[in-house]
Amino acid sequence: MKDKNKIKTALRLKKARRIKSRMSGTAEKPRLVVFRSLKHIYAQLVDDVSGNTLVTSSTAGKELKDKGSSGGKVELSKLVGMRLADEAKKKKITAAVFDRNGYLYHGRVKAVAEGARENGLKI
Repeated sequence: MKDKNKIKTALRLKKARRIKSRMSGTAEKPRLVVFRSLKHIYAQLVDDVSGNTLVTSSTAGKELKDKGSSGGKVELSKLVGMRLADEAKKKKITAAVFDRNGYLYHGRVKAVAEGARENGLKI
């Protein structure tokens, strides 16, 4: 079983490297990167030119940790996307390039993108 998980992770990382080689974020249009663990989901806006993380949001944060019992992981993921878009608005970021980090565009990853779009971030 362990070997199967290692293979799946290696394939996902290979896809992530391939995707990242073709896209890049700037200060005006950063890259929205999603990382999904079993318990939490993390999203951040990255400026690849300067190598800085501009905005970050996750379910591990204090604001969303309390809302964990009310909805499932997909609902929390949507809230992460909405919160990320709100923080981006404060920094005058209106558009981003979506980097799914090798994950399928489905479920929690899709919910982050939809939440960000709902709050005005163009992806």
